[in-house]
Amino acid sequence: MGTGCSCSQCLKESRKADEKRIKALERELKRKEKALAETAALLVLRKKAQAIWGDGGEE
Repeated sequence: MGTGCSCSQCLKESRKADEKRIKALERELKRKEKALAETAALLVLRKKAQAIWGDGGEE
């Protein structure tokens, strides 16, 4: 029954790896959310510009 300690160590290591993976995924999600927000803002600006100046294909 001496394996309880090593099993506990494995669980700690697994938990630490899981926490590291979660933090990495959270950073990636935050980055992608920022990119999506930027893209949405650019689309809104593009529509506003087209409404003001037209399509721009009249040259």
